[in-house]
Amino acid sequence: MSKDCIFCKIIAGEIPSAKIYDRGGVYAFLDIAPVNKGHALVVPKAHHATLFDLPQDLGRELLGALKTVGQAVMTATGASGLNLGMNNFESAGQLVHHAHFHLIPRHSGDGLTLWTQHAYESVEDMQKLAQAIRSAIG
Repeated sequence: MSKDCIFCKIIAGEIPSAKIYDRGGVYAFLDIAPVNKGHALVVPKAHHATLFDLPQDLGRELLGALKTVGQAVMTATGASGLNLGMNNFESAGQLVHHAHFHLIPRHSGDGLTLWTQHAYESVEDMQKLAQAIRSAIG
């Protein structure tokens, strides 16, 4: 736990939340500023700042919670779809530095748009970047 982290305080019960899931090492609650009603946050109970800090063995438990909570959010809200998102680092929009996944229920015609897409300059540019990423993977 981090003493300055709002999510750690929520998990510890120091700050109230609309808890919807609390099992093992995972906690989920409704976002206080939802994109759509039912927008939930799924977080590891242990403090880890980003996806890259999460222990690999926690992945299976997080994925199971995301599926369980996501299906429940869709059922409870009558949603016909669901977006799963995660922001890592401030430049990607991360406001709370405790790893967390957003589950956003979607309805046809809800007006929510995702990001703007851009084309590569050429197939060669795309392949060059793919090679650089493969090299970084090792």
